[in-house]
Amino acid sequence: MADQIVGTERPRVATPHRLVVPREEPAGESPAVRGETVFDLRDVNVFYGAFKAVRDVSFEVAEHEITALIGPSGCGKSTLLRSLNRMNDLIPGARVEGTVAYHGENIYDAEIDPVEVRRRIGMVFQKPNPFPKSIFDNVAFGPRLNGVRGSTLDDVVEQALRNAALWDEVKAKLKQSGLSLSGGQQQRLCIARAIAVEPEVVLMDEPCSALDPIATARIEDLMQQIKDKYTIVIVTHNMQQAARISDRTAFFSTEVNPESDTRTGLLVEFDETSQIFSNPNDERTENYVTGRFG
Repeated sequence: MADQIVGTERPRVATPHRLVVPREEPAGESPAVRGETVFDLRDVNVFYGAFKAVRDVSFEVAEHEITALIGPSGCGKSTLLRSLNRMNDLIPGARVEGTVAYHGENIYDAEIDPVEVRRRIGMVFQKPNPFPKSIFDNVAFGPRLNGVRGSTLDDVVEQALRNAALWDEVKAKLKQSGLSLSGGQQQRLCIARAIAVEPEVVLMDEPCSALDPIATARIEDLMQQIKDKYTIVIVTHNMQQAARISDRTAFFSTEVNPESDTRTGLLVEFDETSQIFSNPNDERTENYVTGRFG
């Protein structure tokens, strides 16, 4: 891979992606992706110490698509999401087994730089978390760390706010605190902050759960607008949201250990969203999306 995620000086050059050729697959297996593969997960298991939180997850994420992870609480959706940019590295005792390949490169290989992984694969969290800084400084934080200064920084901040559909609302008050914005505006500010460093992928962990319906609709519209620039993976408890915005959906469930009462998440089904919600292959998926359990 010509542009490996290693070292400290890495020019932004095109990565030689591995093309995936559409193929016929037996029912119940992952569908062929429509574009180039960004993530290829194979037999992924996530542990916290001796506890296996997620087991045997395999699916692919295609570029410029929205992939939704759905399932009941405790099924490992957020744990898996954080594994896609090595955020779990920050949790003592956490480890990932199997392969999380990003453009064919396993991001858990020893020589891979996790900081560079997180620059290329951004994250938006459940609750808006602006820094206690100005609107401008919130968005400029990452680019400044990357050495961007002066008028170029101004341009980067403006473009990120435009891409987050927030520029027109804040352009006259860039020096005001980001904490002064409404909840929905704060979440769009966090999206602007995430995309200001020009990632390829944006991970979103229930980004609308703390927002009202109007703000939620704005975030959903925004995701549709920016997916031509970014690949998006979103965790959501809102099945209607997954059905509205995503191209592919992964449904997770849990296995309960009767002795310890611990729950391990597992992938039940991954397919095009229309298939998951209209004609799923697994009865557990149908029971969940129709509200019969979960």
